[in-house]
Amino acid sequence: MSALTLTPKALYEEVAELLRQRIFQRELEPGSWIDELKIAQEFGISRTPLREAIKVLAAEGLVTMKVRRGAYVTEVNEKDLRDVYHLLSLLESDAAGEVADHATPAQMQEIQALHDELEKAADDRERFFQLNERIHLRILEIADNRWRLQMVTDLRKVMKLNRHNSLLKRGRIAESLQEHRDITAAITGRDGHAAAQRMRAHFSNGLEAAA
Repeated sequence: MSALTLTPKALYEEVAELLRQRIFQRELEPGSWIDELKIAQEFGISRTPLREAIKVLAAEGLVTMKVRRGAYVTEVNEKDLRDVYHLLSLLESDAAGEVADHATPAQMQEIQALHDELEKAADDRERFFQLNERIHLRILEIADNRWRLQMVTDLRKVMKLNRHNSLLKRGRIAESLQEHRDITAAITGRDGHAAAQRMRAHFSNGLEAAA
């Protein structure tokens, strides 16, 4: 890849996104060393924007800096995974309850429409992954707390490092879909308590499948 393919956007941000996608796609495996010289040559850039990009990924938790050894793709252990799911459960269940209580009719329709798309994607794992995350983030956007949204966005990046993604477990997509039906029904039914409770159960079941 040459530098000519990069957009006018801040170079280090573009490089960070390229590296982020390589990490999520397992082209850079958890625990692997990030060879700055090799990557800089491949992208056709100097090491300065690459190092700035690595700092961004380190702040997100995707990269771990080791003294005198360089940057490594973060490895997520069982405690990390449980901690991330615990926080996501707290933050997203709170958002689901707020949305159930305060969303506009148009926003309710949007959530239902996204869920309808998820139903159609049950046999397309990649599409299901994308829609699943989009629904979760849209609920957070509607809840309208930018600090919570920022925290969840970063936590979800770390969650993606887990090589045994919960949705890869046999039968988990069907279970997740039913859980999303229950969450959507509670939200559109304006039952904030049930929406929060069902979102917590969703993360509890997801952790069990991922661990």
